[in-house]
Amino acid sequence: MKPFKTIQNPDVPVSHLPFSPAVQIGQFVFVSGQASVDDTGKLVTDTFEGEMRRSLENIRKVLAGAGLTFQDIVQTRNYVGSQEDLAEFNRIYAEYFEQPYPARTTLMGCLGTLLKFEIDVVAVAPQS
Repeated sequence: MKPFKTIQNPDVPVSHLPFSPAVQIGQFVFVSGQASVDDTGKLVTDTFEGEMRRSLENIRKVLAGAGLTFQDIVQTRNYVGSQEDLAEFNRIYAEYFEQPYPARTTLMGCLGTLLKFEIDVVAVAPQS
């Protein structure tokens, strides 16, 4: 038996790839990278802003499956396709996260041509 449980929610986009949307071990919830996909897991190409917002809303859906919100996120790892989108990334990021901000890593130019943005997060569930 694995020492973690898989987080699932009917609202979480379905992936056809071999990974769980999120796993929880103890209080820690590790959310897999979320990209601009619809509820069936189909990639939705859009502007940078559209792809980033769709990715963040997918994070919201996965967290809801664990009973968590953006306020429970302690770390984000962000993948920005183009350095030209960095200012827009920071503007949109500040709409979703507030101080004290989670720890953050941002990588640029690492997504090839398929995606403009992807994000994965670590959240902490409150102690029961």
